[in-house]
Amino acid sequence: MSKKVLLLYGGFSAERDVSVGSKNDISDALKSKGYTVVEHNLTDINEFIDVLRKEKPEVVYNGLYGNWGEDGEVQGFLDMLQIPYTHSGLKASAIGMDKQLCKLIAKHNGVKVADSQVMSAGEYLIRKDTLAMHPHVVKPVSDGSSVGVFVVKTADDAKKVAYDDLNLPVLVEDYIAGRELTVMCLEGKSSVVTELKSTNQFYDYEAKYTKGKTQHILPADLPADITKTCLEYAQIMHKALECNMLSRCDFRYNPNDGVVFLEINTNPGMTALSLVPEQAKYIGISFADLCAKLVENAAYRRR
Repeated sequence: MSKKVLLLYGGFSAERDVSVGSKNDISDALKSKGYTVVEHNLTDINEFIDVLRKEKPEVVYNGLYGNWGEDGEVQGFLDMLQIPYTHSGLKASAIGMDKQLCKLIAKHNGVKVADSQVMSAGEYLIRKDTLAMHPHVVKPVSDGSSVGVFVVKTADDAKKVAYDDLNLPVLVEDYIAGRELTVMCLEGKSSVVTELKSTNQFYDYEAKYTKGKTQHILPADLPADITKTCLEYAQIMHKALECNMLSRCDFRYNPNDGVVFLEINTNPGMTALSLVPEQAKYIGISFADLCAKLVENAAYRRR
């Protein structure tokens, strides 16, 4: 393989460090498969345009996470330039990042979700004393890696909720107790469920990216019908959003509520601690082969 791949990493989101941390592994994997790799740390859009003009890559590997990277922004930009890129397109990326819209689509397709409502961070701070009577979760409507997520079970928990931007739309949803589960969907098919046992209250940013904070149980020890439901839900969401190649769905499970869909990630993490490479390896796909699959199936919206 001699394709020139521009590995785009860094970016402008709160997950910039995650992107930077995964860059070397992705680059090494692509080079091992014979690709010519040009790495670009995204800090300025005009500089990015200059690099595209100079290098003329055949594919952009989207190694960005969070806002401006996996929410449809860079996807739309590359669509306009007619340059193929990895992972999902504009529509799937935008919907996947919008947690409330994604939940509405899930519910429409028969996937169980927790009750929720959207309000500004400022409105939540005004109403939190009444909302704190019931366990709930507060999180930005559009962000990833559990950035800005608060679990509120008591009035004291509610006092800890803080956002710099009071106009920020936040999702307030019922807290679902139980086991944390996740499923990779590759080429429209899901194969295995991982259970996440974190030393933290939930699978938050620290638990995701700190070695030793979370135990990955692969495959999860679940009743057969629960495993089946998780796999089916992941495939339903992948198809409903029209994801390209790869996605990962997160769930909570307890015997009373059953399997409850939390969110979909259309550009899952690819660090050494990431779940998707681990599940891919479990079903016989190496990290290098996974990266190559993404490159070979890179696409863009044609004019």
